[in-house]
Amino acid sequence: MTKIVNHWIGGKTAEGASGTYGPVTDPATGEVTTKVAFASVEEVDAAVAAARDAFATWGQSSLAQRTSILFKFRALLDGHRDEIAALITAEHGKVHSDALGEVARGLEIVDLACGISVQLKGELSTQVATGVDVAAIRQPLGVVAGITPFNFPAMVPMWMFPLALACGNTFVLKPSEKDPSAALKLAELLAEAGLPDGVFNVVHGDKVAVDRLLEHPDVKAVSFVGSTPIARYIHSTASAHGKRVQALGGAKNHMLVLPDADLDAAADAAVSAAYGSAGERCMAISAVVAVGSIGDELVQKIRERAEKIKIGPGTDPTSEMGPLITKVHRDKVAAYVTGAADEGAEVVLDGTGYTVEGHEDGHWIGISLLDKVPTSAKAYQDEIFGPVLSVLRVATYEDGVALINASPYGNGTAIFTRDGGAARRFQLEIEAGMVGVNVPIPVPVGYHSFGGWKDSLFGDHHIYGNDGTHFYTRGKVVTTRWPDPSDAPAGVDLGFPRNH
Repeated sequence: MTKIVNHWIGGKTAEGASGTYGPVTDPATGEVTTKVAFASVEEVDAAVAAARDAFATWGQSSLAQRTSILFKFRALLDGHRDEIAALITAEHGKVHSDALGEVARGLEIVDLACGISVQLKGELSTQVATGVDVAAIRQPLGVVAGITPFNFPAMVPMWMFPLALACGNTFVLKPSEKDPSAALKLAELLAEAGLPDGVFNVVHGDKVAVDRLLEHPDVKAVSFVGSTPIARYIHSTASAHGKRVQALGGAKNHMLVLPDADLDAAADAAVSAAYGSAGERCMAISAVVAVGSIGDELVQKIRERAEKIKIGPGTDPTSEMGPLITKVHRDKVAAYVTGAADEGAEVVLDGTGYTVEGHEDGHWIGISLLDKVPTSAKAYQDEIFGPVLSVLRVATYEDGVALINASPYGNGTAIFTRDGGAARRFQLEIEAGMVGVNVPIPVPVGYHSFGGWKDSLFGDHHIYGNDGTHFYTRGKVVTTRWPDPSDAPAGVDLGFPRNH
């Protein structure tokens, strides 16, 4: 019997009423294992109404009450790591260790939310004028929404809702319809932790649900992670409806390798950063830029390591890389490799014909490595979101920086070198929001914020960290003057001597 994933509204499961469902497949087998209910406008409205009603009390609740529930949620999340990871593997396809790592990174933001009291402290200036004090405070927005991608179905929602809830907001999550079960499990754990009904809601669906969240007058802010075209649409549409927006888009992350670098370490880093989680992550390294004469040796070292990666079902503990999320996506990724040679690239490894015995209908693709890729090639220009690594050759450091800065994306980048001066120049000169020095995937820890530049970010705020706290609150400045107690009206004795 096919599993059905429904919505979560007002603290309980809400069966889909639209009559529309989407398929969820097991990427390792290609089998449709689940149907997910797609929300109608009316169902989105019901979720927003539940969140609006809950905000009346949750927004006035004490910080101690909110963080106490989040501490309980953290303990439950920690205890259900394997179960959540198994749901991710079943619907996304990533290997179990990758799925566990995703949950662990989400836990970092829950940790941050549990200790949010420091970030929510206000400011006070006394006696700015005679008898006048000024205080700055931060208050929650109200109902906020999150729209999240398929590649991290547990982590990315946890980049959003723990901070939003800790700040006193209520939340409506629209997760990817491709792998929805992890989001529903998070909702159940929040309820078990004691979160009041309606504070956290989940609606599944497609553009109908997304557009209603972007337009709904009771939704005050929208957080989004996904592709650049959709991020641009989310930002423009929600902004036009007067909402605060943080919209994180796509990426083409480069790794600049200087001639003095430890090439073994650089090759290790390139392989793990390009092919981990089958390349389906916005911080994957998809372009290695080799400076000077090291290109041939570096490509050979990358090839030797890439050929040893074991590809198989995520449920197999020996697998190091799983399948892609859908057959359509698998075919799209393969097309970049099959067309690379015609665009001037040298195909060192072609993984397009890969399959797994006994799982022939799975969404399989092997490791692909392209060398001497021209910047005009589609494999370089587009965000592929699969296990395809392009190597580009440049003569100098300056040429490498110019190449990277010419990219319309500016999410993350890395440099591999032993020279501190070169690394310092790079981190100042490169046009990207996150920079790694001998670190291939520079995803910030929870108490720093995540976000790119250029076409990788739309909006004024990065996600989580201090930016996340600011995004989910509004500042208010209160200027106060109290009369001196010695000037109390006649007949009122406060025990102070009279000034007259």
